[in-house]
Amino acid sequence: MDDDMPGLGEFGFAGDDAVVPFQVEALDARGRAVQLGAMVDAILARHDYPEPVSRLLAEMIALTVLLGTSLKFDGRFTAQTQTDGPVDLLVVDFSTPSSVRAYARFDAERLAEAQEAKRTDPENLLGKGTLALTVDQGANMQRYQGIVPLDGSTLEAVAESYFRQSEQIPTAVRLAVARIARRREGGGFEESWRAGGLVAQFLPQAPERMRMPDLPGGDAPEGLEEFTLEPDDAWTETRALVDTVEPAELADPDVGVERLLFRLFHERGVRVFPATPVIDDCTCSRERIGEVLSSFSAEEIEDSTTDGRIEVVCEFCSKTYEFSPDEFKKLN
Repeated sequence: MDDDMPGLGEFGFAGDDAVVPFQVEALDARGRAVQLGAMVDAILARHDYPEPVSRLLAEMIALTVLLGTSLKFDGRFTAQTQTDGPVDLLVVDFSTPSSVRAYARFDAERLAEAQEAKRTDPENLLGKGTLALTVDQGANMQRYQGIVPLDGSTLEAVAESYFRQSEQIPTAVRLAVARIARRREGGGFEESWRAGGLVAQFLPQAPERMRMPDLPGGDAPEGLEEFTLEPDDAWTETRALVDTVEPAELADPDVGVERLLFRLFHERGVRVFPATPVIDDCTCSRERIGEVLSSFSAEEIEDSTTDGRIEVVCEFCSKTYEFSPDEFKKLN
């Protein structure tokens, strides 16, 4: 390593588009933090969504890379919302070790109405539905999927609820999105998207210390009030510190992940570990799409043909693939 380069744990080590694991031993807390720059900007610029949709998808991307980079095996982690709001579908794929792709689907008329009414916060754009988190370890391995309701809460709150219900792990999540303007050489400004996120979890050695107040409808013994358990002091402190994070800090390129973690936990001592880079990288290919088309019936192939060609546009990266229907005749 160059002597002038920052070292592990020093400010500016990870930079943008790299997820940094951290640990606060004094509080039995572990987590991950990230600032996304060029990667998230490239995805959003490619799709050119209206600003509220871009902000919502950027939050989802930050959440997905924080969770996906924790996988200890080769595979794919997918986060997908299906809701009744103006933005009825968000999909973010993370394929190990570093590939990210994402897209959103929205109703332009309903979105315009929401903008006119100034109801473009994530809760109103999503509405009610579900968030599905899927882990796919590939062929011959069983997929795991966790589903949590979306009921007008933020993505932060929904993610926390998922871990509390499905994994029984006390979790704090913070997400932020920003659009910044930089002066161009020669005059004018250039805008770009940024996103940031932080996940902290309480993972003490003694399992009984992880017990938290039961959620409504949970499995608490009959007659026991829902909030009779006292939260662990270490987790209470961790949660309080995480809640002090301002959205501007999470996305500010001049703060950086290591500096932010130091601001939060320096009194308790925080250790950071080597970062995992994440990149804008769609996994689509002509071969994969051809495999899907090869499963079509002759009638479906005919219905998919326009002017003698089959054209397929990848929803994630907008790349167009063309096929001749003759390529599939022998299979039908």
